Amino acid sequence: MTTELLAPLDLAFWHLESPDHPMHLGALAVFTAAPGTAPGDGVPELLATRAAAVPRLRMRVRDVLLPVGGAAWAVDKDFDVHRHVRVLPLPPGDFAAQAELLAGELMERPLERGVPPWEMYVLTPADGGRERGGRGPAASAGRGAPRAGGPPAGADRRFAVLVKMHHALADGMRAVAIGAGIFDQIADVRAAGARRARPVPPRSWLPGPWQAAGLARDRLEDLGRALGIGASVVRASRFDPRGVAALTAGSSGTRRLATAVLDLTDVQLVRKTAGGSANDVLLATVAGALRRWMLERGEPLPAAAPRALVPVSRRRPGSPAGSANKLSAYLLGLPVAEGDARARLHAVRGAMDRNKSEGPARGAGAVALLADALPPLAHRLGAPLAGNAARVLFDILVTSVPLPRSSLSLGGSPLRALYPMAPLARGQSLAIALSSYGGQVYVGLVADGKAVPDLARLARGMNEELDELLRIAP
Repeated sequence: MTTELLAPLDLAFWHLESPDHPMHLGALAVFTAAPGTAPGDGVPELLATRAAAVPRLRMRVRDVLLPVGGAAWAVDKDFDVHRHVRVLPLPPGDFAAQAELLAGELMERPLERGVPPWEMYVLTPADGGRERGGRGPAASAGRGAPRAGGPPAGADRRFAVLVKMHHALADGMRAVAIGAGIFDQIADVRAAGARRARPVPPRSWLPGPWQAAGLARDRLEDLGRALGIGASVVRASRFDPRGVAALTAGSSGTRRLATAVLDLTDVQLVRKTAGGSANDVLLATVAGALRRWMLERGEPLPAAAPRALVPVSRRRPGSPAGSANKLSAYLLGLPVAEGDARARLHAVRGAMDRNKSEGPARGAGAVALLADALPPLAHRLGAPLAGNAARVLFDILVTSVPLPRSSLSLGGSPLRALYPMAPLARGQSLAIALSSYGGQVYVGLVADGKAVPDLARLARGMNEELDELLRIAP
């Protein structure tokens, strides 16, 4: 059997997509060309070879007869990796700004159906790699800019790789596991046979008679679990669909990307003096940046705290990369109306402590668990309703994506920065993703391009708020 059923949550992500609302996540990775090479030389061929060796990237989605409304992963017998890996020279100008602009435009485009749902783009500088510096990936201004290890201004020869994957194919942790195969350190180990991943046996989509009773029993248990989780989601939901004005938008189909870089040493210093976790500090930084952005826009600060959906992975360490999305989430009120940065951090820490004590199966954030318990036909028929209900549950997605701690490279070109990009919920204008690598926290902000033309201002607010937290730290 060469098919594997989409898990319920993956099926939900698959059916939530529309032409104006792509449901993919991504990352913009920035490299410095290896000595003696031009930026991007040989990278497309290397990416094609390594991506083709990842079994999951050869799988496409197809409909099945049973279960009704379901779909399955199947090996694409006509798979052509060169259809998924492309080279795009950037227009003349600042490399960082042009890379951000083009990445945003590429994230607007839905992935092609009928083929494996992923793409990679190699973005190369128009001037051969010598530029005069500038703001943005691997050269951000402000306290959070990389302090050492990068090439000097005026002589850095960067290129970038943009990776897009449908959310049905990968959550954040699984995307990292799949994408890590393109880097030298992981690919070399696999080639040497020292750490080969065992293939995940595909599951049959047609149960045998001996399985029918077990499936029926499981369905009854799922129904009971769904009722309990559903009641929790309803109790925690707001029945005011308007949401926070600055974070609400119709689906224009446009996307804009902005980036920020925070010093991880600064984040840890605030954590040590104020308590809590590094993630608490980052969430408080997001809250303060939103406050600054709203005030500068002339937006009224909302009386009720905007609600952030903070994904929580349910994936166990060592689980195979090919397994299904394993997500729940916490809900967090972002204290943007609070004028004191210390009080904002205290409020975030307290709320996250309460979330952790209650567990990820409580509140509207458990909607991902609810999706896991629904039958396939419910996802196929209910996707439009579910997509439009996002604003009732939360206002903004804020997610942390873990990266390997070791240094990474591609064809000998060291990785300098990696900006994660989260999918944008229908009816919302902004999603924020964060990843730590090489002593920095890289922030990717994805917004509806028409609703948030001033996204770069919000990105700068991240550095300003962390500076404020450092200033007031005891």
